[in-house]
Amino acid sequence: MSITIDLTPEIEQKLKQVAARAGLTPHAYVAETLRERLEHVSESVNPPQLSSAETKLLITINTSLSAIAWERYHELVARRQAEVLSDDEQQELIALTDQIEAANVVRVGAVAELAKLRGTSLDTLMATLGLKPQPYA
Repeated sequence: MSITIDLTPEIEQKLKQVAARAGLTPHAYVAETLRERLEHVSESVNPPQLSSAETKLLITINTSLSAIAWERYHELVARRQAEVLSDDEQQELIALTDQIEAANVVRVGAVAELAKLRGTSLDTLMATLGLKPQPYA
C-alpha cells in the first residue's frame, strides 16, 4: 500500500536529516517510525478512561489566565522593565501577579494530588504531562 503525505519544506528537511542520522532513507524511516508507533497502540476498542477525580484534577492543572490577561501581564512587565510603569499599572501588575501565583498554588496542589492518586512521584507525573516550571518576572 502507498500513502502520499504532503510535508512542509521544513518538515521534509528535518525528516531527511533524522533519517540520514539513523542510516535510513526517508521512506524507510517513516515506515519504521509508524511501525514502532502502531505496535504501542492498544488492540482494545475502548481506550482507557480517566476517572472523574483525574478529569477534575487535569482540568484544574490546565486552567490558566485568559490569553488577554497574559498579554496584558506581559505588556506591564515590559513597561516595568523599560521603567515607564505608572502607579496604576504597577498595582494592576501586582494584582495579575497575585492571580498567577494563586492559580499556580492551586495547580501545583492538583498535580501533587494527581501524582498521589496515580501512585507516582511528582517529578514523574510532571514529565509525563510535559509540565515545566515557568519563570514569570
